[in-house]
Amino acid sequence: MNILFFLTPKSEVAYIYEDYTMRQALEKMEYHRYSAIPIINKEGKYVGTITEGDLLWTLKNDLSLDLRSIEDIPIMSIKRRMDNTPVSIDANIEDLISKSMNQNFVPVIDDQEIFIGIIKRRDIIGYCYEKMRA
Repeated sequence: MNILFFLTPKSEVAYIYEDYTMRQALEKMEYHRYSAIPIINKEGKYVGTITEGDLLWTLKNDLSLDLRSIEDIPIMSIKRRMDNTPVSIDANIEDLISKSMNQNFVPVIDDQEIFIGIIKRRDIIGYCYEKMRA
């Protein structure tokens, strides 16, 4: 099965650029109600994922919890516990299932490593559920 069937295109996904600050990331995540958000560079390539936990632990361990001070913190300076590993557009459903066990979304990249969207765990589970019912 072609994984593009499950794709939520980049145009419908909130993401941040690698030169964003911590404050910009927090504001975008809050606005979209995301607990994790993809990070891309100016060329459109996927570079990682930042989570609420990553931001929280940076606030707790490295800062004085002063929200004004986070206006100057580059998002790429924040240690990330893990990145959501992307798949290529040629991946198969088995690749998606194994990745979605540990990620709430799977970033999708094209042959030039350009971020083209995400596949949500909810959509993968829905597909598997329908296959089980059939």
